[in-house]
Amino acid sequence: MTRTMTGGCQCGRIRYEAEVENDEAYLCHCRYCQKATGGFAAAFVQVAKAGVAWAHEPDWYQSSPIAHRPFCAHCGTPLGFDFIESSGNMDLTLGSFDDPGFFRPTAHSGCESLHPAWLDTKDLPRHYSAETESVASRWKAAGLEVP
Repeated sequence: MTRTMTGGCQCGRIRYEAEVENDEAYLCHCRYCQKATGGFAAAFVQVAKAGVAWAHEPDWYQSSPIAHRPFCAHCGTPLGFDFIESSGNMDLTLGSFDDPGFFRPTAHSGCESLHPAWLDTKDLPRHYSAETESVASRWKAAGLEVP
């Protein structure tokens, strides 16, 4: 079920279309992905490089001796991961897709750096931005709705 999906960075400077073969995504827990995203893991969708069309070429940096990563130098959004000696595939960050809810997690990688306490959070309290006064009031003051 090939599907064309769109995505991009937070400020909108970098946009892409990607041919997606399925709804599978994965979490990478390696220390490089943790550092690159600032999170406990990076959520990725693997795609064929030939199936990615950038409306504006992203900025790239070499994040390790074996890989480089696309990002937006204006807003800082991490957009993916690619081995320098590519197999023809690359990863796009789940959160950069316009519809990340389409995907489902199917695997963990880089598990040597996995933080188990962050995997099962279903029982933690949930706070919604529109109902959090410190957030909602700032959006309102900016003349905008909570996204």
